[in-house]
Amino acid sequence: MSEVFQVLIVEDDFRVADITKQFVEKIDGFAVVGVVKTGEETKQFFKSGNLLPHLILLDVYIPDVDGLELFWKLRKDYYQIDLIMMTAAKEVSTIEETLQGGIFDYIVKPVEFSRFQQTLERYRHQKSMLASRDEMEQEEIDRLTGTKTLEGDEGSTGDLPKGIDRITLDKIKQIMKENRDNGLTAVQVGKEIGASRSTARRYLEYMVSVKEVKAEQKYGDVGRPERRYSLS
Repeated sequence: MSEVFQVLIVEDDFRVADITKQFVEKIDGFAVVGVVKTGEETKQFFKSGNLLPHLILLDVYIPDVDGLELFWKLRKDYYQIDLIMMTAAKEVSTIEETLQGGIFDYIVKPVEFSRFQQTLERYRHQKSMLASRDEMEQEEIDRLTGTKTLEGDEGSTGDLPKGIDRITLDKIKQIMKENRDNGLTAVQVGKEIGASRSTARRYLEYMVSVKEVKAEQKYGDVGRPERRYSLS
């Protein structure tokens, strides 16, 4: 999926907003379309005719609004935009209310990049999966929603290692099956899933370690060695 997801950051602390912006820009397939620090600036962003973002990263503590007022305003007026809460708020009542409002994820500050990256990659692959199908079987829906238990998955012997996401892994498995005759390089797999070569290589090497995929060193058109992966 080649689409770039536009992200709006709503954060009143400019230092945190800058770090969040850097986090977003490190992840393939995402771009920051705007940074606003108040509820009023958020309203003006949408009134100014800007292209609607796909995703909003929202703090609970916004200085000119009470509680979750801005959250519900965005939910009502822009229901098609996905929301991820990024906040220091840990109250169960707040977490429960935003979950009821349909957030994609809830991340507590201070935010670790690895945790943030995992969420955005899961978001990207969920959108890719939804865009590539007209219908879904129950097993696919279970994986999409995260309710699929790992014990029941083929080839799984327990929890996946850190940095390996189930949805991404399943997507790569399908791509490898579709290209079983010729195999693929990490660059090619990365393009297929909309991720970097290093991300694709991490998944492919994991699949090599569990003997689902084999790797061979071959020479490309310009004589440079390349690692090519194919189903075992």
